[in-house]
Amino acid sequence: MRALGGARQAPGFGDAGRVVPASGITSLLTGITSAVMAFLAVFALALSLSSGQLAQRWSATLSQSATLRISAPPSEIGAQTAAVLEILRTTPGITSTRVLDQDEQRALLEPWFGPDLPIESLALPRLIEIIESAGGFDAVGLRLRLASEAPGAVLDDHTRWRRPLVQAAASLRALAWFSVALIGVMMAAMITLAAGSSLAANAPVIRVLRQVGARDAFIARAFTNRFALRALIGAALGTGLGMLAFAILPVAGESGFLTGLGFHGAGWLTPLAIPVLAALIAWAATRTAAMRVLRRES
Repeated sequence: MRALGGARQAPGFGDAGRVVPASGITSLLTGITSAVMAFLAVFALALSLSSGQLAQRWSATLSQSATLRISAPPSEIGAQTAAVLEILRTTPGITSTRVLDQDEQRALLEPWFGPDLPIESLALPRLIEIIESAGGFDAVGLRLRLASEAPGAVLDDHTRWRRPLVQAAASLRALAWFSVALIGVMMAAMITLAAGSSLAANAPVIRVLRQVGARDAFIARAFTNRFALRALIGAALGTGLGMLAFAILPVAGESGFLTGLGFHGAGWLTPLAIPVLAALIAWAATRTAAMRVLRRES
């Protein structure tokens, strides 16, 4: 009793944990649950970080360029192209322009029509790529000038493409963070159930501890320490497996849709917080369940 009293006065992490029997399926389930949840959290976290970078890349790529299309009879296409290039040269905010040749147009159409498309026999519009400065240009004013001096020219500043893509990436990021939060809630719920089951299975141990003078706070800490440690170990294992899965993923091409998916640079340090958060969630969930059960049986 004196030894227990001493443990109660200055209990450590290991001292309190020794009063709980090491055997039991609940501790194993806690570790497995933490490992699986941490593995899923790594993927959700990677998706969240990557979607933010994806939105920035899409926005930066499309916001710094525009396309101008000239539709005119073959006899007038050359004159209209020259007029348009002069208009673009004198437009503030445009750093450079480039007329796409037939090979580039063929490359744009190849995914839909195949490599054997007779582009020379088609009346395709003339395409001009526009590179903007950081401040951009006045699209409304440019359209007015084109309408009066080159009626066959149509300006596409990529606004209709950029906004939905950025919104989609932002929605994907919000969904990923919601998934991370949902994983945390599910982990807390499952560990709470496991802790309640362990407390019920160890009712004789709890009664003996109370008989020798142990307080409820010490008993709750004994279960809390054990479950928090199991959650920490399981989450560390699941996090390691998740990071390994991303490390061995094949690298997408520079133009691939999923380019940048995963962790990069210092981003690899972010998943290391998952085991710590899992242990904190397990600690809070187990302590809440333990104190509730102890108050009910007191």
